[in-house]
Amino acid sequence: MSDPRTKTAIVPATHSGATGPYSPGSRKGDILQTAGQLGLPPGAPHLRSTDQYPNLAAQVLQALDNVTAVLTEAGSGWADVIMVRAHLTDTAHFREFNTLYSEYLATEQGSLPSRTTVYVGLPAGCLVEIDALAVLG
Repeated sequence: MSDPRTKTAIVPATHSGATGPYSPGSRKGDILQTAGQLGLPPGAPHLRSTDQYPNLAAQVLQALDNVTAVLTEAGSGWADVIMVRAHLTDTAHFREFNTLYSEYLATEQGSLPSRTTVYVGLPAGCLVEIDALAVLG
């Protein structure tokens, strides 16, 4: 068992490297925080145009898969997630995002995590970013 006072970087095997000075996830004791995950597949370069990943559905599902990869690497899953933050670039995307998110988490047992949704600017072509806070153990 690791020292609960030590912070550990969580990096899924599929992760292609951060584009900035951060870890995909950080764990300290029973707390796991994922970094914001964009809707880019592992290994994909940053977006150069909206033509690469033009649709919200594809980006939302990929961002959720990327969060899942960090959770899994830490030996966790969505059942441990207590808080989700969703960052959207357009208020018009809320309804579709909500439907996709609900369908993705529909198989989870127990209550859904708390969630905050905000509207922000993201790198060119990115429509969504999602992060999660989990309590393990």
